[in-house]
Amino acid sequence: MVNDVKKRWNDPPMLRHATRYVLAVLGLAALGVVVTVVWASARPRCLEAASMLCDGTSRAVVGLVPGGILLAGGIGALVLAFRAWRAERAWPIWQGVGWLLFTLMVVYLSVVGTQ
Repeated sequence: MVNDVKKRWNDPPMLRHATRYVLAVLGLAALGVVVTVVWASARPRCLEAASMLCDGTSRAVVGLVPGGILLAGGIGALVLAFRAWRAERAWPIWQGVGWLLFTLMVVYLSVVGTQ
């Protein structure tokens, strides 16, 4: 059985892998924001509106696509944390990545939801 209290934080290759993972998920989420905002602002219904997000569909898509990417990234990070734990490697790094992505998802959804 693994001594779960012993946190193995000193694993530079795992930290680099986790950093690349976070940057990739954040890049995909940013790309999702750009694509959905361009799509929402180019819709015929929203061309003459005062706001780019003129209806519920636009707001939902701009909120849910990047939010879904961050959610999937957080779940993926927790799956990687579980796999690292099973292999007795530095799993707390991945757990931190998962919680970071979940927190960013909640912040993004709360900001988009207020507009």
